[in-house]
Amino acid sequence: MHRLNAWLRRHPMVVDSAWALVVLALSLLSAADMSGSSLEFVAIALAVAVLMVFRRRNPDITVTAAVLLGLGQVALAIDPGPSSIGYLVFAYTGAAFGSPWVSRVALGAGLAAGPLTVWRFNTAEGADRSWPQILFITALMSTPFVLCWAWGRLTRVRRAYLIELEDRAARLERERDAQAKVAVAAERARIARELHDVVAHNVSVMIVQADGAAYVLDNSPQQAKEALGTIASTGRQALVEMRRLLGVLRTADTADEYVPQPGVEELPELLEQVRTAGLPVEFTTSGDPRELPRGVELTVYRIVQEALTNVRKHGGPDVRAKVEVDFRERELEVLIDDDGRGTTDEQLTAGGTDGLGHGLIGMRERVGMVSGSLDIGPRPGGGFRIRAVLPLKTAK
Repeated sequence: MHRLNAWLRRHPMVVDSAWALVVLALSLLSAADMSGSSLEFVAIALAVAVLMVFRRRNPDITVTAAVLLGLGQVALAIDPGPSSIGYLVFAYTGAAFGSPWVSRVALGAGLAAGPLTVWRFNTAEGADRSWPQILFITALMSTPFVLCWAWGRLTRVRRAYLIELEDRAARLERERDAQAKVAVAAERARIARELHDVVAHNVSVMIVQADGAAYVLDNSPQQAKEALGTIASTGRQALVEMRRLLGVLRTADTADEYVPQPGVEELPELLEQVRTAGLPVEFTTSGDPRELPRGVELTVYRIVQEALTNVRKHGGPDVRAKVEVDFRERELEVLIDDDGRGTTDEQLTAGGTDGLGHGLIGMRERVGMVSGSLDIGPRPGGGFRIRAVLPLKTAK
């Protein structure tokens, strides 16, 4: 049944032709009982039937032709018959499918149908009727046309509403797809920052250890062996983190494989790894340590990791670093100082050419995501300073 209804909606002329045949058949049956004007009666019925077939394909033309046909029938005094039902259909058609001016013509013709019919066909019979009776009959005969016009108008409004709903649904679907693409792009950017932090830190440690192993290989094989062990351990750790991050890109069914992101509690392990690579680091905390949001935890860890990586790259020989984490009531301050030679103006303004500038730029983006502030630049007396202040919710 559903398929039949869908097929009929796609082929409206089939339905209109069926109704036109019904009206024509009733008109022909009625013409058999008539004399004299039966030929004109049949001609009117045939014209109405033909117009009904094409009423939805060409509503303006068919409704206009129907109005002229009705006026001609009144002018020639051809009695109404079953074919007059078609005029009700055209009143509906003008309101539902016609242009605005055709809709107004259909309404005007429907309002005039009653007075014209009473004037042309019921003059003799209505000679003894009072004016209230005549007005009542006139209004009664115009009412079906007005009701059909109102029904057509309601159909037009409902169709426009459905089209608007479909357009809105399509627009919302496009917006949803666009938001999904934006989310994917943001996630890829986050993963790119994570990969940069992992690769830059671990590879720099491996390079330092490899240089050290090559330097002491002949004189101190044991130290070279320890350095190679550190390189292997660091490489395995980098591979684990890279597999975890890249796994997010490969499949969405990795919820069971996720591991906790590093946070403040993992800082001592990170600093020990940096010390093993040959960079002396002092670490102090102040205030009341407490559990932090995971986003803030990861931001602190990555800032310290990237800052110490930059110290090893740009600090020069015999550089020392200091990391301070201060837990305040409403904010967390992270301070990384070093006494090295610092960095260049290009690296400060553009994020640095090393690593395509993802280091300092990544710091700014991470701090901005948690609504914090970041100060980067040379410190008084020489060296370099990175200071991040991250807002915290007041503990209750």
